[in-house]
Amino acid sequence: MAAAHLLAASSSSSSTPAFRAPLRLRSPARPPHLRLSRTGRRPFPVFRAAETDAKDGAAKPKAPEKAPAGSGSSFNQLLGIKGAKQESDIWKIRLQLTKPVTWPPLIWGVLCGAAASGNFHWTVEDVAKSIVCMIMSGPCLTGYTQTINDWYDRDIDAINEPYRPIPSGAISENEVITQIWVLLLAGLGLGALLDVWAGHDFPIVFYLAVGGSLLSYIYSAPPLKLKQNGWIGNFALGASYISLPWWAGQALFGTLTPDIVVLTTLYSIAGLGIAIVNDFKSIEGDRTLGLQSLPVAFGMETAKWICVGAIDITQLSVAGKT
Repeated sequence: MAAAHLLAASSSSSSTPAFRAPLRLRSPARPPHLRLSRTGRRPFPVFRAAETDAKDGAAKPKAPEKAPAGSGSSFNQLLGIKGAKQESDIWKIRLQLTKPVTWPPLIWGVLCGAAASGNFHWTVEDVAKSIVCMIMSGPCLTGYTQTINDWYDRDIDAINEPYRPIPSGAISENEVITQIWVLLLAGLGLGALLDVWAGHDFPIVFYLAVGGSLLSYIYSAPPLKLKQNGWIGNFALGASYISLPWWAGQALFGTLTPDIVVLTTLYSIAGLGIAIVNDFKSIEGDRTLGLQSLPVAFGMETAKWICVGAIDITQLSVAGKT
């Protein structure tokens, strides 16, 4: 069809002296702002126009540079990491948004807290309690954290990783919002259940779940959006991954004392380094939207040393104390 129009234009120009302005193909200077429909899914954004082949004059569309390879990994998709295969199965997409690869630190934190309480025993009841606490901390509340972070980062992802589920339109706005609420309410419900199960007079596990959920929200969402500040945001993220699950595990089986709170909060400095690692893949989008992540603020080389220093100094300090 396009070729027919070009031929017609060519023959017309040869038979008449009328001047015709040359066809100009323009590509947008910036990626388009994505708006998702409240009622359905929007297809992958189309980047129009591009190069003209000098030989045949045919316009050739230019694919987005960050588009994943067609042979993306199904395993990566299920874990929610880069290099994921694009899926149409809504449940696989939902799982991808929760990033299961981020659950193990939370699960390990619960185990550490339970062991530190001195009251955990290898009984059916204690094992069952710890598993429920891991589900609360990992799939539910971490899944909530990751989903809400992807939701508020959809403009950044449209620049860095436009093929991810939300910016690509693989999942609709209503489906994302529903997932956020289901995971949040499930996590809070399990926290309340654990307090009743443990016979707590004060629902400490529930309030830890509320506090962690609030921290996750203000980390990702405006107007506070803690992640806009590299130091504050990364420490908040590290603390939520290290301190909160430890506190939940220890409070479930024993007593959460002030010294434990202080020590685990200091230990969360290691989490600062871990959080920086996640910022390296988002430099382009963070810079475009004015987010001062540490790689943007200090450059990649300096941020690498901050990352290594935060992790290693904390680990060596703990080892020295023991």
